[in-house]
Amino acid sequence: MKALTTLRVNGTPHTVAVDQHWTLLEVLRYKIGLTGSKQGCDKGDCASCTVLVDGEPTLSCCTLAVTSEGKEIVTIEGLADQEGPTRLQRAFDASGAMQCGFCQPGIILSASKLLQDNPDPTRLEISKALSAHLCRCTGYTKIIDAVCVAAREPISEKRQMSAGSAGHKVLGAKIRRYGTPKMASGNTKFTDDLVFPGLLVGKLLRSPHAHARILSINTDAALAIEGVHAVLIGDELPITFGIIPWTPDETALAVGKVRHVGEAVAAVAAVDEETADAALKAIVVKYEVLTPILSPQEALAPDAPLIHETDWKGRERKDNNCKTVELSFGDVDQALADAAVTISGEWHYSGNTHAAIEPHCAIGDYTDTDDLVVYSSTQVAHYLHRELAKVLSIDEARIRVIQPPVGGAFGGKSEPFDLEFAVAALSRKCRRPVKILYTREEVFYAHRGRHPADFNFTLTTNAEGLITAVDNDILLDGGAYHSFGLITTYYAGQLLCGPLDFGSYRYRSRRAYTNKPACGPKRGHGSVQPRFPLETALDEAAEQLGMDPIEIRRKNALPATNATTINGQKINTNGVLQCLEKVETASDWVARYANMPKGRGLGVATSMYISGTAYPIYPNKMPQSSVMVRADRSGRINIHAGVNEIGQGSDTVLAIILSEETGVPLEQISVFTGDSDLTPVDLGAYSSRVTLMAGTAAKEAGEKLGTFMRDALSKKLDIEASQLDYDEKGWFDTKAPEERHSTTSIIQLVEADIGAVVVTGGYWTEEGLGGGYRGGSIGASPAYSATAHVAEVSVDMETGVVKVHKMWAAHDCGYAINPIAVQGQIEGSVYMGVSEALHEELIYDEKGLNVDPSLLGYRIHTSMDVPEIEAMIVETHDPAGPYGAKEAGEGPLHAAIPAIANAIWHATGVRMRTMPFTPDRVLAAIREGQKDA
Repeated sequence: MKALTTLRVNGTPHTVAVDQHWTLLEVLRYKIGLTGSKQGCDKGDCASCTVLVDGEPTLSCCTLAVTSEGKEIVTIEGLADQEGPTRLQRAFDASGAMQCGFCQPGIILSASKLLQDNPDPTRLEISKALSAHLCRCTGYTKIIDAVCVAAREPISEKRQMSAGSAGHKVLGAKIRRYGTPKMASGNTKFTDDLVFPGLLVGKLLRSPHAHARILSINTDAALAIEGVHAVLIGDELPITFGIIPWTPDETALAVGKVRHVGEAVAAVAAVDEETADAALKAIVVKYEVLTPILSPQEALAPDAPLIHETDWKGRERKDNNCKTVELSFGDVDQALADAAVTISGEWHYSGNTHAAIEPHCAIGDYTDTDDLVVYSSTQVAHYLHRELAKVLSIDEARIRVIQPPVGGAFGGKSEPFDLEFAVAALSRKCRRPVKILYTREEVFYAHRGRHPADFNFTLTTNAEGLITAVDNDILLDGGAYHSFGLITTYYAGQLLCGPLDFGSYRYRSRRAYTNKPACGPKRGHGSVQPRFPLETALDEAAEQLGMDPIEIRRKNALPATNATTINGQKINTNGVLQCLEKVETASDWVARYANMPKGRGLGVATSMYISGTAYPIYPNKMPQSSVMVRADRSGRINIHAGVNEIGQGSDTVLAIILSEETGVPLEQISVFTGDSDLTPVDLGAYSSRVTLMAGTAAKEAGEKLGTFMRDALSKKLDIEASQLDYDEKGWFDTKAPEERHSTTSIIQLVEADIGAVVVTGGYWTEEGLGGGYRGGSIGASPAYSATAHVAEVSVDMETGVVKVHKMWAAHDCGYAINPIAVQGQIEGSVYMGVSEALHEELIYDEKGLNVDPSLLGYRIHTSMDVPEIEAMIVETHDPAGPYGAKEAGEGPLHAAIPAIANAIWHATGVRMRTMPFTPDRVLAAIREGQKDA
């Protein structure tokens, strides 16, 4: 029953007809059109929906709209005044506090209330005031910095807030992210914020069973409901797909069988959410329930029921093993026999998920000209474009994929999902646009999170502490479908061989199908899990040798330049020694390590990661990244790139590079990305590839345009091009620097001479990366980062509660094109690693049901949980990257988990080999250690 309700929002009254059960968030977003407040969790767990009601921060997703009548409501859109964004909003921009920006509107509103009540808060007071808010990108450090800046520091109004590093005009400067003023004002439009005439609501019907045959689906009653425009079932889209072209074992909706709880079996499109929900309830699905297989050990048992009876080519399968890799380098058996120290045992890494605050969302618009447009919160628009064409049997030329800003991803949006196919197919049926927005529960059901992994692991050293052998048997729980599984199975072994050296190495890696949601890539894909046993076993070896944990890592470090790992990966630059030195000094390790009281400990760990994969996911001869740059007579530069901005700052990197190469100010550069019709191909935001690959492409394009500009001006001035330079005031003759020529006038000169100026750049992978054996290219990269962490923890010996007080993280990023962004990536990675170490775990019951698919049950760190993080940048200037740059977005996560595990040992004397390090596990280990003592 609808009732007229008048809400006073941002000083303006709005009279709307709403149902009594509608929340304030729904009315603000879908009736009034104020989309700055976000829906992230459905139930008040994330606080991204926060608005001010009579001045108080209020969760609008938990507040009935009718109860807010007569109250003063302020949303993020109403925070700014006539002069523009407030000081607080500008501080968030200037401090690098926004990455994806999805959760920041709610945070800014809560922070504004804090500053109103307490104009000079401490960092602890800020943390407490913002503790209801979940942010997955930033690690909260720069959010707290921003509030401090707003309270008491001057705020630069310039995009470039400091000078460039030595020899550069823009590179290495502190630069505001591209597009953050819109984010801070709530004007950035994410996928769910888009509005289209006649937009229908789509919903997915999901299986209640982990393993069952579909006997029949009856949709007659659903179709008979007034307001239902279309129903879709799996048999209508039978073509299999998969992000890896050799393992396409999924269908858009289940066909013949469901393989995990929450797998989509049907989809509907209706006039509103209530009608769509009624249609789902009216669909009748008859199942034959089968025994679920919930662990890889069960799955690989000889008599285990088959989860997939055939492969994608229709060939009969004989077991649930979806991939096995066995590789050996050097004489492992001899090294094991000769070892001075042997550390051997079993380690377990629990599965976890991305928990991006923006839920997956997609809109399909199949127009009457038979062109399909799909808007999606994807991080791989190119691969989505390809798979839509395949599954829907539509010519690629008739499909356009647009990626609006994405509210966090971390690998969780790096392949096509059911909702993208469903909105496309439903829209084709209805000839109306259709939107599907996952609930938070659905995000958990559909997730592609980090694989649970069991390790039977052995490490040996000689008497001097050099690693002589690593022997590793890896068992991965892959879930119901292959996803990136072929790659993950290799990565779990291939990416372990740096930045430390091994005398010999052998691994067997197996991935099994189970009746749980498919696992895939999460930040640091494939490399995070094996780092845990390696770095903790090495610590244990150091203990037995009586050697300092940092010293044993120094002894085993690969060379600083031109190193080759034992499995054939070529590492141009390896800054691990500089990283170790920085964290050792910053943590005062030498003075403190031997003098920590019982219950307090320090731990160290190292890691490395790739800067993009050696080859595209599918073996086409093509650039991995392309950039097109168009100079406009107005003096603007428009960059067109297929890269997917997901909060990591890739759009800003492209703008910085073009500004450096052309002298065009950042304010005159526009970046257009994530649109398959407007941009050249780029393979997406995964494997930390964008800065190196798209950055190299942008540098090439920028050099070409800069050459055009230099030549045009030198011709006009009748001087040698080598005499020209530029600064913030424009281009000039070095022999007559008092006369400046604006970039606008130079671009107009170029256009007058040759017409429209369009230049391109591309990144092609160097041939021969990786070892010369089958699978040697998987894990190969143009460049590898290096990281070292020191963790300081305390452990309550009576309860097992672990508190991480501080993380020192030094990361070799090659060269920091934008240091504030690199610091933010380090802080966000470390935060995620600490949260994984202490809390994050997906738990399923005996029927395969996730026991609590919510952001309350799945615990991630809040601003009150996150430790102090000191992020330190190491620059090694790698020749493979633009200006020497390599990755910074994933590598800083890996070392956090083993560093914390090693610190727990230092504090308690017990070794943790199962994570997360929850109080019950830590306490059980302490008691077991006390019993054995």
